[in-house]
Amino acid sequence: MYKVGVDLGGTNIAVGVIDENYNIIGRGKAKTACPRPAEEIFDDMCKCVKAAVADAGISLSEVESIGIGTPGTVDKAKGMISYANNLDFNNVPAVELMKKEFPDITIRLENDANCAALGEALAGSGKGKSSFVAVTLGTGVGGGIVLDGKLLTGCNDAGGEIGHISIKFDGEQCNCGRIGCWERYASATALINQTKKAMEENKDSKMWELCSGDIAKAGGRTAFDAMRLNDEAGKKVVDTYIEYIGIGATNIVNIFQPEMLCFGGGICNEGETLLAPLRAYVKANQYNKRTEKNTELCVACLGNDAGIIGAALVEY
Repeated sequence: MYKVGVDLGGTNIAVGVIDENYNIIGRGKAKTACPRPAEEIFDDMCKCVKAAVADAGISLSEVESIGIGTPGTVDKAKGMISYANNLDFNNVPAVELMKKEFPDITIRLENDANCAALGEALAGSGKGKSSFVAVTLGTGVGGGIVLDGKLLTGCNDAGGEIGHISIKFDGEQCNCGRIGCWERYASATALINQTKKAMEENKDSKMWELCSGDIAKAGGRTAFDAMRLNDEAGKKVVDTYIEYIGIGATNIVNIFQPEMLCFGGGICNEGETLLAPLRAYVKANQYNKRTEKNTELCVACLGNDAGIIGAALVEY
């Protein structure tokens, strides 16, 4: 039997059929085309599932389950997407809508960041680890916690929002309503804002040259590239940004002491330029400094497939 994973995003619907070895053997894809009625989006999701099954060369009778990874909050007991702002979803009966087309197949629902964490834990960098925390440094800071192969989602399916631990009690206002959230300092968005601020304060920085004199062109690589050119302003941005990541990472290590803490997102293309100082920061600041066994810090390896695989593997 095979499992199907659906990664429902604000831009794309991506579907994959996975085999018992967690390989994607068939794919389907469509544009989400928001905003539009949920019923229309789910119609396209069903078409993508059928396309992926056909691409895999199997029949629907061979599909054991379909897992849906969605932005926002979910109510798994009711099979509802409670709220997803970028999809304009409020209390959407996701399982019921899928069941109309696939009445004999088990349908499961989970937050997309949790799905990505589960996929990476079971089939990616965390394969073989009993405790695993994933952190995605993107527009915000997302993540998920996997213990003994199971997602830790709390009493209301809302656990694992690690981007909203506060690292600065008098810090910036987060759009969640809290002050000083980790994602306000460690996301890719935060890095770009920090880069632009440093450029404004340092008109002779090589970051200006890298952006062809246009601050609007500053991106996640700008400060790192400037640092490699021995630019002091760029180096300060990078050092401060890594410290911000390190504060949250150390909190996670102190709470969970996971076997692995895995980072994903475009910033992680920096590899050891990011990880080496981050490891040093966590090692110096974690509570349990004297143990020989410590959390391994690494970069995710599955990319966009993590959400598809994780959605397919959700169980509850």
